[in-house]
Amino acid sequence: MPTYRAAAMPKMRPTHPGAVLRDDVLPALGVTVSRAASELGVSRQFLHRILAAKAPVTVEMALRLGKWCGNGPHVWIALQRDHDVWKAEGRLVAVLRTIPTRKAA
Repeated sequence: MPTYRAAAMPKMRPTHPGAVLRDDVLPALGVTVSRAASELGVSRQFLHRILAAKAPVTVEMALRLGKWCGNGPHVWIALQRDHDVWKAEGRLVAVLRTIPTRKAA
């Protein structure tokens, strides 16, 4: 029976979408956090938590960011997904090693 070989996690954590927004998007648009929050329809505090990578980009927030940036929600969801999977794999690597991988007959 084949097994799932939990490989070592990549050393570099995938970038949190809030860091992309903080370091790339807001400066490129020349927009303050206050203005971005207002235009996105969220509180400054909520946006600050995302920018500090303390809160995830939810599906709803991805829809807002996608519309606001003009690039759609999928970019923001993919960034958050990659970040979340990396963190979860780090927590579960020992457990994943014990789970067999099944193949359909």
